[in-house]
Amino acid sequence: MVKLIGDERLDYLLAENLRIIQSPSVFSFSLDAVLLSRFAYMPIQKGNIIDLCTGNGIVPLILSTRTKGNITGVEIQERLYDMADRSVHYNQLEQQIKLIHADLKSMPQELGLGKFDVVTCNPPYFKTPKKDKQNLNEHLAIARHEILCTLEDVIKVSSQLVKQGGKVAIVHRPGRLVDLVELMRRYGIEPKRLQFVYPKQGKEANTVLIEGIKGGQADLKLLPPIFVYDENHEYTPVIKEILYGKEEDK
Repeated sequence: MVKLIGDERLDYLLAENLRIIQSPSVFSFSLDAVLLSRFAYMPIQKGNIIDLCTGNGIVPLILSTRTKGNITGVEIQERLYDMADRSVHYNQLEQQIKLIHADLKSMPQELGLGKFDVVTCNPPYFKTPKKDKQNLNEHLAIARHEILCTLEDVIKVSSQLVKQGGKVAIVHRPGRLVDLVELMRRYGIEPKRLQFVYPKQGKEANTVLIEGIKGGQADLKLLPPIFVYDENHEYTPVIKEILYGKEEDK
C-alpha cells in the first residue's frame, strides 16, 4: 500500500514495470523527462549518477532500470520530494535511489566536487516572467520557470559535481540551444551528442537533448531526429517503445 495525498494518483511506468505518484495540481512528469532518461549515457554495472531538478522522481526511477549504479535525486520543493520518496519506497528501490530535499546550488559543497560519473537534469525551461504572468500554482511555476535556479546554475553545478571525463545530459527547448552550448563550454563541458525531438513530420522541433563530457574534445554528433506522432496523430514506433516497451517484453 502507498499513502496518497489529495488528488495524487499512482500511475504505471509501463515500459519499466514501475509505479509513480503523480498529481495534476502539484506535478506530473512529461515526455521530455522520459526521453532524457533514455538518451543519457548510463554505466551498466556500477557508478554514481545524480539527477538535478528531480521532480517526482521520474528520471531516477527509469534510470534504475538501466544501471545498477547508485542514483541520487535532488529536489528543492518539499511536496515533490515527498512524492518521489514515496514512489521510491513503493517500488522498493531505496537501496539504489537516494533522494535529497535541497537547493541544487548547495550540492557541490554538500556532496563534494567531481564525485559523479553522470549528471542528468530536466530544468525549468522558461526565464522568470513578471509576477503577474507566473502560474498561480507555486509548484508548477517553480517547475517551469527559472525562479529558484537558472540554466547557468544548472550547468555550473553539473560541472562541479561531475568527474573529469564524466557526462552531463540535459533536456531543454531548442530556443535555448545556443545558451546550452555556450554555458556548457564556459564551464568545461564539451557538447558531444545532440538530438532534436519533433511533434511530427513537417513541424519545428520543440525539444532538444544534449550531452557533454567534462574536459572532452570538440566533436559533436547529431543523432537522428525523434518524431513523437505520425500522420494519424498516433505515437510513432520509437515513442511507443520508449513508453510501453518492446513487443516481446510484454
